[in-house]
Amino acid sequence: MKRLGISFFAGFVFAIGLGVSGMTRPSKVIGFLDFTGAWDPSLALVMIGAMMIYFAAWRIRLRSSAPILAAAFSIPERKSVSGALVAGAAIFGVGWGLSGFCPGPAITSLASGRLPVLVFTAAMALGVYLHGAIQKLRLTAGRPVSLAGYADS
Repeated sequence: MKRLGISFFAGFVFAIGLGVSGMTRPSKVIGFLDFTGAWDPSLALVMIGAMMIYFAAWRIRLRSSAPILAAAFSIPERKSVSGALVAGAAIFGVGWGLSGFCPGPAITSLASGRLPVLVFTAAMALGVYLHGAIQKLRLTAGRPVSLAGYADS
């Protein structure tokens, strides 16, 4: 229960931060990506703030033997860049640039009930479902799937 409460609190703080910074408004994100028009650099400031918090958290992690709410840290071991990673990043970037939403702000924006948010979130959920279904098919066909969920080719 403690773990669930802390997870809820962290998600709540994240959602509040997204709302306060304006990152739940697609126009804010698209303004950041519009270098030739009315460029809005405020998203860069949000990213710099997030990197500072991550840097501090990573330094604390380096001095800790284990996390507070888990038996061990979950740090990816794979260091290589695969085609699946590049394709996924490209799909994410194109979706972000076209819609102005990334997953966190989209979920936060569901509270607005606006149709574009609902359509984006439904499409995102469908993509997650299809990815899982494809991975299951690969497993049943005997094609190897790595721990990261991407096919080893």
